[in-house]
Amino acid sequence: MKNFASALWLSAALIVAIVFPSFATWLYFIRFAGSPSVQVVYGVGKVLQFALPVLFVWLVAGGFGRWTADSAPPRFNTRQSIAIGLALGAAIMALMLAAYFWAFDDSAAFARVPGEVRSKLDDADADRPLSYLALAVFYSLCHSFLEEYYWRWFVYGGLRKFLPISLAALVSALGFMAHHTIVIGTYFGPASLLTLLLSASVAIGGLLWAWLYQQSGRLYGPWLSHLLVDAGIMIVGYDMVFTP
Repeated sequence: MKNFASALWLSAALIVAIVFPSFATWLYFIRFAGSPSVQVVYGVGKVLQFALPVLFVWLVAGGFGRWTADSAPPRFNTRQSIAIGLALGAAIMALMLAAYFWAFDDSAAFARVPGEVRSKLDDADADRPLSYLALAVFYSLCHSFLEEYYWRWFVYGGLRKFLPISLAALVSALGFMAHHTIVIGTYFGPASLLTLLLSASVAIGGLLWAWLYQQSGRLYGPWLSHLLVDAGIMIVGYDMVFTP
């Protein structure tokens, strides 16, 4: 009975964890966009999101040691995980920047995007180069780690307790993709081919980072890879908004 109750609690927590980021993103990116309260909505949403795993594992799942006790022995040590993560992140970043600067910079598909980005930066009080740089550092360095802790350590780590590893990785990657799709759709249109392709790319990234976490048992590699990808996105954003 205790195991059944624990499984129910875990299932409920994971459903909330998968769905909540999309709901929170819809609130601050669409429902309250341009509102004076948007920063409060964003802040509360992020605090609730990133507090959930810690509170659940600490109060319900028996602590942090038990949470990872059933994971398979790692194939990669920390050095290997970091090296693979950096190589993977650098490759994705290079591909992204090459696609943007050589193929999409002046394309019609990106025509409306700079204006949408400026609007979101206004909401975040990051519409000047220095404030944008601070935002870029926060997202690349800190937010990328928080997302890895949330999506790989907690969501994927929880799903693999009762799903096959490949299915757990897929479900966590689709959840990771969902809230990004809301953001991407705001810029390119919800039904555009580019939104579909970029959303699929996010899901593939989630699969790769789940794989690296599974093989290493550590977040270093996925985090550093995610960091480089987010840095590349911020470079693109800077060029859109601040480069004449």
